[in-house]
Amino acid sequence: MADVLSQGEVESLLAALDNSPAEQSKPAEVTSFRSQELVGQISVYDFKRPERVSKEQMRAFQAMHEGFGREFGASLSGMLRSIIEVKLISVDQLTYGEFVFSLENPTCFNLLYSEKLNGHIILDLNPSIIYPIVDRLLGGGKTVSHNFPNRPLTEIELKLVSRITKLAIEALDNSWKNISELELSVSQIESNPQLVQIVPPNEVIVLISFEITMGEMRGIMNLCIPFNTIEPLAGKLSSDTWSAYTKHEITPEEQAQLEIGIGTAKVEVVATLAETELTAADLINLNVGDVILTERDVSRGITIQVEGQPTYTAEIGQLKGHKAFQVREPLLQRKEIIEQHVNRQKKAGEDSSPANESPQALQPQQVGQA
Repeated sequence: MADVLSQGEVESLLAALDNSPAEQSKPAEVTSFRSQELVGQISVYDFKRPERVSKEQMRAFQAMHEGFGREFGASLSGMLRSIIEVKLISVDQLTYGEFVFSLENPTCFNLLYSEKLNGHIILDLNPSIIYPIVDRLLGGGKTVSHNFPNRPLTEIELKLVSRITKLAIEALDNSWKNISELELSVSQIESNPQLVQIVPPNEVIVLISFEITMGEMRGIMNLCIPFNTIEPLAGKLSSDTWSAYTKHEITPEEQAQLEIGIGTAKVEVVATLAETELTAADLINLNVGDVILTERDVSRGITIQVEGQPTYTAEIGQLKGHKAFQVREPLLQRKEIIEQHVNRQKKAGEDSSPANESPQALQPQQVGQA
């Protein structure tokens, strides 16, 4: 005998039939849409590589070391008597362990120390560019071999490389002078980077990479700055302090130096009596004693030119047996003439404005009404 359904079971079956499949899918769609919104708001954070350097500070590093690259390249070009280009290629933040394991072995690993910082800065020079520079310093020609020895630098080569690091330190000091006087010095030189542990492997560093180009030879130079080293100066790494072109008030000492330097400069002064134009026939027929008429009035005096620019009017004469001229007045420069012309136009516009004409127009009308 078939089971008989109770009243409650029948009502539950009817209620289930009333819910259509479309209505049942709506909550799932809403749930999936909300989950997509949450995924869009979530950003991935790697605890092994924490970003302790802000984007503004990274921009400051990039701007400072672009100037460093230009200055260092110019210094290298002067030392090697060849065109050297130092170009900034990247500014990244990563861990010290990742940086060390990405370097070649052997390499030229320079530890730079400054009493103004809390640690060391690393200057790494790739052998692919170090050996061509050393070859150039030792009198090598234009043709350079692409096969470099796989060994550490010798004592003589390290002595030559110290000249390069000295130029790099000078350029670094100049690029950082708006933030701090670094006064860097080389404390240690290593060939195996894995033997040097100045910070823990998971410590965040700022890696600034440059490409050095000398003819057909190219190589990478890395500047590693641990965040702990520059942490006391992190607040100064902003757009207001790192720029090398920030305006500042000139000090009395700087003004005195400018005045002394400019005051000792020599300039060419030429006294022009007059100018005129002659035809070639008149010039050929000139004889001794002929008088050449000019269009310049005697009362206007002569023109004094300083470095080719008309500057003063003067009277010609003689002093203690020497030809001389006495300055009468300065000539108006082009900028002053333009300013006077603009001021005259403004004054003429104000005199002819409707505000000045309205009282005169109203006066006859008031008299007529009276």
